Amino acid sequence: MANIADDKELLLQFKAPATKEAAFTQIVRKYQEKLYWHIRRIVVDHDDANDVLQNVCIKVWKSLDNFREDSQLYTWLYRIATNESLTFLEQQKKRAGVSFSDVETGLSNKLKADRYFDPGKLEWKLQLAIQTLPEKQRLVFNLRYYDEMPYEEMSRVLDTSEGALKASYHHAVKKIEEFMLNH
Repeated sequence: MANIADDKELLLQFKAPATKEAAFTQIVRKYQEKLYWHIRRIVVDHDDANDVLQNVCIKVWKSLDNFREDSQLYTWLYRIATNESLTFLEQQKKRAGVSFSDVETGLSNKLKADRYFDPGKLEWKLQLAIQTLPEKQRLVFNLRYYDEMPYEEMSRVLDTSEGALKASYHHAVKKIEEFMLNH
């Protein structure tokens, strides 16, 4: 694969009609795996994550001309992916006519139904623990733990203060530790 240009160069290329599609393809290549795993940690199911990622790509294609560059491209993409994932879960909840806690139980059940699921493995136990967290704490934990996103960046993605994010992360870690010890 050719060396992927930095984001500013890709954005310039995207604005030129002759290089728009090639630039978009490079942006997708550069970020799709990170976005896929971010989405997957929220919606759990592989097929659902692919569907949401496709929606994210469509939204990015339609909106990239309006990207003001007052944040990093990466931050903007994560915000879209987060919002699309939460919208997906909300639609599932409405379609099923159930509460969000029922959707969360469903996510845990999807995780347990995964053919690679092994409750004896620490990685799977951690995933189950994460699914027990409230939505906001789960999001903050995933962004901090898996994506190693700084609180400053996270506050732009989630539109929340750094202090609130630190508190959410702290509570999430305590709940996960308690789950790991007791299950």
